[in-house]
Amino acid sequence: MNKVEINQGEIKVKFNEPTTGKVSFEELGISNEVAELESGLLRLVFDLEGIGEHDYYQVPTIEVFYEEKMSETHWICEFNGKTILDKLDHHGHSTILLLNRNVLSELEQHHENVLIVHAEFPESAKLNLKESSVHLFK
Repeated sequence: MNKVEINQGEIKVKFNEPTTGKVSFEELGISNEVAELESGLLRLVFDLEGIGEHDYYQVPTIEVFYEEKMSETHWICEFNGKTILDKLDHHGHSTILLLNRNVLSELEQHHENVLIVHAEFPESAKLNLKESSVHLFK
């Protein structure tokens, strides 16, 4: 079972084992009370420490769906302290982040492996937890 921890402006998900296939934010245990992003800022932390050897999906993917139509959102992904993705997404109700499996493997460490997703919305937003998902492992 994954452990979800909620801090001010941050949702942290600790994986105890690899999850196969696509897993919704709801299935991860992220609750509705954190779906409201009044500040327009989101910080998702995926702690992969507890799962040993990682067998990444061919294109590790994070999909974030939100209720409002946003003009532009800014996304930054870091893995073990290194920025692996920095993108602006234009106009819509969702953002799909495609990660490079080889970069994740190269940056992987024996002890601590943390994937951080920062999002900046132009206004407050509400996440759709059923539609939002991660697909990190085979």
